[in-house]
Parts: sequence; C-alpha cells; structure tokens
Amino acid sequence: MREQDKRAGRPSWMTEHIKLYQTDPEKAHLWDASALGVPARIPTLLLTTKGRKSGRDVFSPLIYTQSPTGFVVIASNGGAPEHPNWYRNLLASPVCDIQVGPQRYRVRARIAVGEDRATLWAKMMKTWPRYDSYQQRAKGRQIPLVVLEPQK
Repeated sequence: MREQDKRAGRPSWMTEHIKLYQTDPEKAHLWDASALGVPARIPTLLLTTKGRKSGRDVFSPLIYTQSPTGFVVIASNGGAPEHPNWYRNLLASPVCDIQVGPQRYRVRARIAVGEDRATLWAKMMKTWPRYDSYQQRAKGRQIPLVVLEPQK
C-alpha cells in the first residue's frame, strides 16, 4: 500500500478508482470489481464531502442505486464496527457534491429510516449482495443507508 493510501486509510484500489473517476468518469462509472472477486461491472458515483476536521475535500467512490428522489449509497465500511469517515463528514455537513459518470450534482444527504430504508436496502442488495454479510459483521451497528438528493 502506498504511503498516501495509508494516510487516507483506504486501500490502493480505491485511490486508483478515484483517479480514474477524475480522468475518465465514463469508464469509472461502471466499476470493474473483478479485483474483489466480483465479475460484474458495478455502478459507482464519486462523493465529495468536506472533512469535518480538515475542511478539505474528501473523495469516496461508492456503489449506488437510484431512488425516486436521488441516489442511494450505503455506509457499510465493509462491515467494520465503526461508520466510514465519509458518513461522519455527511453528518457534520449534509450538503455535498457527487459525480455520476460525467454528470455532477450538488446534493443533500438524508438517512433513510423505516419502510423507506427497508425498500432501498432490498434494492441495493440487487446491486451489491455483499451488504447483508457486511451487516452481519458490523457487530450490532446498523449500517446507515443514505439518500443523496439533488438540490434545485
């Protein structure tokens, strides 16, 4: 793992995905997840939050699906017992930017709850079935489901 990746706390494949999104967003949009043992191309977006401590832009490539009001992402952190940094950044400042392929949006994040969460979780499971195993590994943490709604 490169030094930059260690400081950012992310695997090098994620850093490479961010770079690809910044240079060839159409190619990065449908992510080749074969490095993780998944043969399919998975739809991803690039989330840009403001670091709650640093104030700097923080980039996170995330698997997504669409909802009637926006884009849905899951704060799984691979099933770790703690929330990912990007999610904590959104809690501190819910207005952020996303890029979906070449399209850019200013969005407001909201946490899906109740029936809305259950419906969207099932939809996300069709995109990335590993989320159920991540939830099992999360040691009692309910993995948040976040809806990113474009601002008018």
